[in-house]
Amino acid sequence: MSDRFEHHKDRAVITLSGPDRRSLLQGIITNNVDHLDDGKGLYAALLTAQGKFLHDFFLVEKNDTIYLDCEADRMAELFQKLLMYRLRSNVKILDLSDHYKIITGTQRFENIDLSYADPRHAKMGYRAIVDMFPQGDTETSYHVRRIKLGIAEGSRDFIPAKSTVLEGHFEQLNGLDYEKGCYVGQEVTARMKYRGKIKKLMMPVTLSGTAPAFGTSVTDEKGNKIGDLRSNCDKNAIVLFSIKDLKFGTQYACGDIYVTPYKPDWTYE
Repeated sequence: MSDRFEHHKDRAVITLSGPDRRSLLQGIITNNVDHLDDGKGLYAALLTAQGKFLHDFFLVEKNDTIYLDCEADRMAELFQKLLMYRLRSNVKILDLSDHYKIITGTQRFENIDLSYADPRHAKMGYRAIVDMFPQGDTETSYHVRRIKLGIAEGSRDFIPAKSTVLEGHFEQLNGLDYEKGCYVGQEVTARMKYRGKIKKLMMPVTLSGTAPAFGTSVTDEKGNKIGDLRSNCDKNAIVLFSIKDLKFGTQYACGDIYVTPYKPDWTYE
């Protein structure tokens, strides 16, 4: 098999089946489940009632079953949340992490039923759910691609119950639908958007050396904190910046190295 397959051992799969599977998700996640056409992927998040990030995930539907691709380390928590929101809905929710694996690649997968284009950005390539890992590579090249594009993902970049999805450009990355109606955390998220209360944004940076630890402060020439480091891979990283202090192309101190932010091709003018 080709080495274009990137293995993701840090991902897990939950399935939702039953006549109420779509209506259950529609009332709790940030994106519009009506756009979940058969075979087309959807990116979304589950928030707290206060509009804070809890989990992000990918959804794809096949044969009346929705497959949810999420972080493995935090799958149990998400699974319990889904059970809690199910109430009397006619939905069967299963943890099938032992049965399915997640792979990604830059080219379209052939002869794999549960495969789809990454809905966030065309350059992120394709995702698929398979029974076993084909011969391939680790997920490292995937994260190089993701971080260079400035795409935040899961608890690698968001701090659960503290971050907001708007800090991670969820609207620009097709993970948020303002027209879909109510969902958990919708009111707070919409208020932030329409009242212009977004004060921090995640942006990609280049690194002058080895990245320090997650959360290391980024400071300006006067020593004032203007951001903090999130995920990194190779020579790039993502930093959560204070918008008012951010200047693209400027070097900022971060531990023992410097970071230089640049504007991704999909973000704000």
